[in-house]
Amino acid sequence: MTENPSAPTLDALAHAGVAIWLDDLSRDRLRTGNLENLITSRRVVGVTTNPTIFAGALAGGDAYDAQLAELAAAGMPAERAVWAITTDDVRAAADVLAPQYAASDGIDGRVSIEVDPRLARDTAATIDQARELWARVDRPNVFIKIPATAEGLPAISQALADGISVNVTLIFSLDRYRQVLDAFQSGLERAHASGRDLVPIGSVASFFVSRVDSAVDARLDALGTPAATALRGRAAIANARLAFEVYQRALAGERWQRLAVVGARPQRPLWASTGVKDPSFSDTRYVDELVTAGVVNTMPEATLAAVADHGNLHGDTIAGTYDEARGVLAGLAELGIAIDDVTTALEDEGVLKFEKSWDDLLATIAAGLARAAGARRPVHTGEAGR
Repeated sequence: MTENPSAPTLDALAHAGVAIWLDDLSRDRLRTGNLENLITSRRVVGVTTNPTIFAGALAGGDAYDAQLAELAAAGMPAERAVWAITTDDVRAAADVLAPQYAASDGIDGRVSIEVDPRLARDTAATIDQARELWARVDRPNVFIKIPATAEGLPAISQALADGISVNVTLIFSLDRYRQVLDAFQSGLERAHASGRDLVPIGSVASFFVSRVDSAVDARLDALGTPAATALRGRAAIANARLAFEVYQRALAGERWQRLAVVGARPQRPLWASTGVKDPSFSDTRYVDELVTAGVVNTMPEATLAAVADHGNLHGDTIAGTYDEARGVLAGLAELGIAIDDVTTALEDEGVLKFEKSWDDLLATIAAGLARAAGARRPVHTGEAGR
């Protein structure tokens, strides 16, 4: 890789084995060349999206007006227009990142698009939509994002068995992450049994970080004791570090070794929700404190800029931390804060938040279609869930 003198911290992060991905996508980024610039100047080698990101992109500016006019003229309802618009963006981003995909032998250069979050509790519908999106985007470097709900786990396995690359999202707990790793390996085993080449099948597991601190710290603040104050801001990093220990144990297992021999690629941990929400914390903490080889860190552009400007990298910050991390979670338990209760609530909340963002996105597109058509009657969003 060519060194970038304007971003030595990001160079160091990449050299440490962390893949730098951008947690954002919009038509403006694509048209202005901003994404290409971030690839060149900020070491970006992948892109993640979600309903919130697309809702924000559609709500501002006029970048989508021409396409909305075309879709309105064709009489397309918002429920179908949302996929026409978002898959166009993802396809274009995948083309921009194609050189990174080739240079990394298919590891990076990936772009994610999520199934309709209203399907998070519907296994069969999630499988159907994963297949549809995979075919519609029609790029080898796309990831289909499937949430790690109980109903999502069998859909993850089936998608991988079908040869579909998957970004498993909304992972908060260690137990759920173990289930995700099991679902991942089950899918690859089935793919291999059916004669599929495992080499092109990629996957990452998106383990959410900052939301854990937000939830835990609110409980600690309510306690207000010195012991509680001492644990503020420590839960999320401890939880993520222990997730990496779970990952390492899976890689050392005989089950994974059998898959690796026939060409399987590991399902890399991806640190998601890395934007810092508490202004009293360093704005680069969820990058600086989660550095180790073989992971992905997907960042909002503000976090990416902060790391480039004043990131505090100090070697591998995960290796050798597991006992300390277990101590943090044990300390929380002594105060009556069960991390499993927190993460269960966060998963449920995450699904609801993405459903709300999806509804906002549909409403924005419906309004845009109505404006483009000059219509005074409301545009129907179509049936929910498909």
